[in-house]
Amino acid sequence: MARVLVTGSADGLGLIAAQLLIEEGHEVTLHARSEQRAQAALAAAPGAQATLAGDLASIAEVRELAGAANRLGRYDAVIHNAAVGYREPRIETVDGLEHVFAINVLAAYLLTALLARPQRLVFLSSGMHRGGDPEAADLQWERRTWNGSQAYAESKFWDAVLAFALARRWPQTVSNAVEPGWVATKMGGPGAPDDLVLGAVTQVWLAVSEEPAALVSGRYLFHKQPHETHPALADEKVQERLLADCEELTGTSLQAA
Repeated sequence: MARVLVTGSADGLGLIAAQLLIEEGHEVTLHARSEQRAQAALAAAPGAQATLAGDLASIAEVRELAGAANRLGRYDAVIHNAAVGYREPRIETVDGLEHVFAINVLAAYLLTALLARPQRLVFLSSGMHRGGDPEAADLQWERRTWNGSQAYAESKFWDAVLAFALARRWPQTVSNAVEPGWVATKMGGPGAPDDLVLGAVTQVWLAVSEEPAALVSGRYLFHKQPHETHPALADEKVQERLLADCEELTGTSLQAA
């Protein structure tokens, strides 16, 4: 039995992943951006061990979330599922940051840096990550004309870069990125062609399976199989630049290896 934290588990892929883990007998902590949504998540996944609330758009709330999670005990795995999508306008968070990057990337970095280190990390990426620009210097979209689709693609690129960077930085931790497919979530839309439940299976498998294939780190997977990636994911300079940017924005560095 494993202890697993699933961010953004009030609905969609996060909720399905939590439900699958509970069905397998694992101890699951749910997360949502508000207490109301956290209670709704618990109603949808009643076997969960705990629920946590925290708005990932706020650095202060991410810190509080990490503290609350650590008080519950060390997790065996964390699934970084929470994200906002490509239909979003440009919105600044309470910290003055562009919110797609803040929620999709920076919160995952900060939560990872603050949590007692789990044995496994799973980051939700997207096939759209292949349209990310590793040379993009304007992470906050302050100088570029806003493009929600590109902002989302870049955030999913950086999520995968983060997974690969942690696999390299923390060799004792299994860290991978997952492409769930184009599935019918609020983000994907009702006409998405891929299987919604199958979209959650790989992250569950990476979080708890003892199969040798699930214990290899630094990969990008689709339906449990290695999948085509942006070639820059494995570029150490790209990885280190992202980590440095996240450290500067949050004032928090990653734990030593």
